[in-house]
Amino acid sequence: MKKIPSFTINHNRLLRGIYVSRKDYIGDKVVTTFDVRMKEPNREPALGYGELHTIEHLAATFLRNHPVWGDKIVFWGPMGCCTGNYFLMQGDLTSGDIVDLMRETFEFIRDFEGEVPGVAAADCGNYLLHNLPMAKYEADKYLREVLNVIKEENLNYPSAL
Repeated sequence: MKKIPSFTINHNRLLRGIYVSRKDYIGDKVVTTFDVRMKEPNREPALGYGELHTIEHLAATFLRNHPVWGDKIVFWGPMGCCTGNYFLMQGDLTSGDIVDLMRETFEFIRDFEGEVPGVAAADCGNYLLHNLPMAKYEADKYLREVLNVIKEENLNYPSAL
């Protein structure tokens, strides 16, 4: 079988950051998929399932309710490798276009208090698998170490070589 594009990225060189993973065209509309990479693959521990699940609930809720970007949000969800999230938006966008939105999103997660949205048996397929304190910790770490000091190399995939 032909190797899919996401497996051609050299994960041994991939840094934490925000990358355009792909652009799909549906008629005259573009959907941009972002790789919101929170951990360096194969070099640091992956995110735990509980915190990743909580980040998913909080980020998806925040983004879909965002006053400026909310109507352009298609999907936010965790990567199977537990090193970050996929974020799909309507529009022909670049990583630079969403840095401020990602700062707002991770600040919301870091500062969140109260009941995590959708954490009930009727609302979630695994409502017991959540970890708000660790989600807040990981959001703060990503803000301090990546989003607040983002560099060009964190916005473009490294060479696949």
